[in-house]
Amino acid sequence: MGYDIERFVGYVNEGLLCSICRDVLEDPLQAPCEHAFCTACIHGWLVHHSNCPEDRQVIDVSLLRPLYRYMKNDLNRLQLHCRNREYGCEMVCSLESIDRHERECEYSQIPCSNAGCSVQIERRNLDGHLAVCEYRSRECPNGCGFTILSAEDTQHNCVAELRTELELLRSEMICRVEEAKHEMESRLDSQRRHMVQKESILQNEIEELKSQMSRMMSDVRSLMAAERQHRQELEQAELEKREL
Repeated sequence: MGYDIERFVGYVNEGLLCSICRDVLEDPLQAPCEHAFCTACIHGWLVHHSNCPEDRQVIDVSLLRPLYRYMKNDLNRLQLHCRNREYGCEMVCSLESIDRHERECEYSQIPCSNAGCSVQIERRNLDGHLAVCEYRSRECPNGCGFTILSAEDTQHNCVAELRTELELLRSEMICRVEEAKHEMESRLDSQRRHMVQKESILQNEIEELKSQMSRMMSDVRSLMAAERQHRQELEQAELEKREL
């Protein structure tokens, strides 16, 4: 939808009106046939149609282009009233700068910033409303440190609030201790399994070393027996040599 033509000061050229909503162009696009439309208007039209609403020439979204520069300049120079005119704003400015003004306009209706408050109020009156808003919050004047809403002033009990906070902290601490305990137990179990695996590996290595040592001892005994037999053979040979 375009800008309401009733907001504008002076004459508005027909070429600057949307061919669909007949209001002043907002975020304009132009068809090859040179008819101009608000972006929202032409996109909505092309959902159900495939031609220009003015001359019925075939058009497609891909054929739409930005407005000619000279037309864009003419559009931006148009003067119009702030949309908050009904609330008292008398500002008249160019279409090019109207959005910036309205974002900051003191007469704009904005929501209260307090959670739970549904009041819409003029920006210029917001500070006054926040000072008396029933949903405003403040720190307890008795020094307990809690933030309270004005509506809860009569129900606020420092001792009860602190007791509740203490219980919450205790519960949180218990949970953390349990988590730390489970984590430590998990780590110990992991280390225990690792040690058992290492022990098993070492035990296997010891058994292998024992087996190797047994084989070596057997080989040594065999060598010693062979050496004795060889010595006996030498002695026998020596005796036979002497006899000869």
